Amino acid sequence: MRLVTYSSGPQGAGRAGVRVGHRILDIEAASRVKGEPLPSTMRALLQLGRGALSRVQSLVRAAQSGGAGGLGTAMLEEKAVRLLPPVPDPEKFLCVGKNYRAHLEELKKNDLIKEMPEEVTGFVKVTASLVGHDARVVKPDLVERLDYEPELVFVIGRRALGVKADEDDAMDYVVGVTLLNDLTDRDMQKREVASGSRFWTSKNAPGFGPVGPEIVTMDEVGDPYDLWITCAVNGEERMRVNTRDQIWKLPQILEHFSRTMPLEPGDMFSTGAPGGVAVGKANAESLYLKAGDVVECAIEGLTTLRTTIVAP
Repeated sequence: MRLVTYSSGPQGAGRAGVRVGHRILDIEAASRVKGEPLPSTMRALLQLGRGALSRVQSLVRAAQSGGAGGLGTAMLEEKAVRLLPPVPDPEKFLCVGKNYRAHLEELKKNDLIKEMPEEVTGFVKVTASLVGHDARVVKPDLVERLDYEPELVFVIGRRALGVKADEDDAMDYVVGVTLLNDLTDRDMQKREVASGSRFWTSKNAPGFGPVGPEIVTMDEVGDPYDLWITCAVNGEERMRVNTRDQIWKLPQILEHFSRTMPLEPGDMFSTGAPGGVAVGKANAESLYLKAGDVVECAIEGLTTLRTTIVAP
């Protein structure tokens, strides 16, 4: 399934939906037609567990069958809605840092890391920085070197605490994947690294967290460590990296983050930037994002997240 959160107006509240072809089926409205209401928000839906998702799948099949029995009133054209972050209000959005071998070399060369990590590292992405698919992100005048970072994101579907990498099936805790374009102010990042800061404002400005457009459930993903992550700017492919280059895989990531802190349904964690970002290129100055650039990050064959950079 392709789970989304959408708004039908500029200021409309986010509602949980699911793609049916090129349309969006409102989950709560469709479930009311069937007499068994489901929540209207993604986080509340995920908290109900697999049984609720099975009911959503049944609604999708009914909508596709032609004998939808009134479900047409719960369908909207995708072009008529705005896609928000799939989980707009995660309790936690945790980001793994320094997790691709090629990207580590880029950061080391540019003095953006002091040493290679010996275990999983991470930082927090604040909810206020998140925007959805097709968002227009303002590049502040003071940000001269704005870089793109497409990242695979896992969405938690079941409470995880004290996970053991060598004992538990990590995929049991995950409902699906989505994408983050972890936009980064490289000048600010360099200052933060030099100061030893543990809170990265370089990645948390308003709009610096485009995420989405949907949660692709794991039954449609296949092997999460054989996915091609790509990024194109104005139609020109800038990078294409396979997730097999990750150092820390899902079991180790879950064990690290769940040692003492429970991960709850709807929590998200990104798994790091691949190699190939602008800062790692000899012609980096010509590649940093500017107003008017259209950035498309993709999990090849699955989904694409589009963002437009605009002037203040």
